[in-house]
Amino acid sequence: MVREIVIWPDPILKEVAHPVDRVDDGIRRLLDDMAETMYAADGVGLAAPQIAVKKRVIVIDTSPRQEGQTLIHLVNPEIVRGEGELTYTEGCLSIPGEAEDVDRFARVWVRALDYHGKPFELEAEGLLAVALQHETDHLNGTVFVDHLSSLKRELIRKRMKKLKAQRAAEPAAEVKTAARHESAL
Repeated sequence: MVREIVIWPDPILKEVAHPVDRVDDGIRRLLDDMAETMYAADGVGLAAPQIAVKKRVIVIDTSPRQEGQTLIHLVNPEIVRGEGELTYTEGCLSIPGEAEDVDRFARVWVRALDYHGKPFELEAEGLLAVALQHETDHLNGTVFVDHLSSLKRELIRKRMKKLKAQRAAEPAAEVKTAARHESAL
């Protein structure tokens, strides 16, 4: 099921997500919904807080932009090591239409649980390393604009508030122009 993506500066995006006690059918359903939502939004990663779920769960699929990759499910991911430097122009599904350069590790090592709750380790570089850091940031209450200057962040915040107001007004406009049904309460 495709879920609604929370738009920054929604307060939930500043909260630290809670660890998952065990991977069960509910968590697997969440992972499936997150993957479906990410694909529907043409993203390469999604963290549970971005759909208003405060759990340490992320999905990533960089295959459209990085050869040899597939969908990865990560429960309770932890970046255990990083090395090198890479500047990457990042965007975010919670900050649509915005992209800015962010400095990240060029290579990371991550520990997590998979879709079935089995522990695994992953070494990543390039876009996958960037995506792992970006999505893990979400679990810690950080969005990519937190890595920018306060001036850039404030300009983006104003644009996102305007976007949220426009989106909130759309359903109201649809209701006002909808055909009237006599049976409606």
